[in-house]
Amino acid sequence: MIAPLDLQQALSELLGDAQLVACELPGTELKLWLIDGDNMDRAFSPEETRRILHEPPYWSFCWASGLAVARYLAEHPQWVEGKRVLDFGAGSGVAGIAAMKAGALEVVACDLDPLAIAACRANAELNGVQLSYSTDFFAEADRFDLILVADVLYDRANLPLLDEFLSRGREALVADSRVRDFRHPLYQRIEMLEAMTLPDLAEPEEFRYVSLYHATRA
Repeated sequence: MIAPLDLQQALSELLGDAQLVACELPGTELKLWLIDGDNMDRAFSPEETRRILHEPPYWSFCWASGLAVARYLAEHPQWVEGKRVLDFGAGSGVAGIAAMKAGALEVVACDLDPLAIAACRANAELNGVQLSYSTDFFAEADRFDLILVADVLYDRANLPLLDEFLSRGREALVADSRVRDFRHPLYQRIEMLEAMTLPDLAEPEEFRYVSLYHATRA
């Protein structure tokens, strides 16, 4: 299976020998185009490190929270069945693809990064589902039943977005493994899930425990 040319080219510009491969996600029926783990198991040059930090290819990983959400929706499809869903900060698109597989009426994959949108398209095709796409959450109408959010709060500057998600959807489901002092009056933790980032980045054990928070608009 040949990796999408635009994504492979973008990855090669960051890491010359990096390859995208179609990977099965454990505990799911899904596949994603992900960076080959063997390419990560080496020392990076200063220039490679600079490029990665400047333009991190988040879309080429399946982060733990995204994998946890995918498994959760497969087990609890009632969250998305027949509903209009927006996958915020979609990255690889794993959460949105899982929502479509679980019976969502419509899923909009939303991400600022054009490469993430390209990755969502490629991964949707790989899994035989059709998504819609957006690069501007605030340009979307208030028409969604559910806003899905996975692995967005790693940057604490994004915490104020918790107040915005319910401006476009009646409910929000937020998965996070990074914030240890999560407090918000509208969000209640409903599950603790376990997953890992793929390929394995040898992250601290604590990042394998994913909290799932739920909020409903009053």
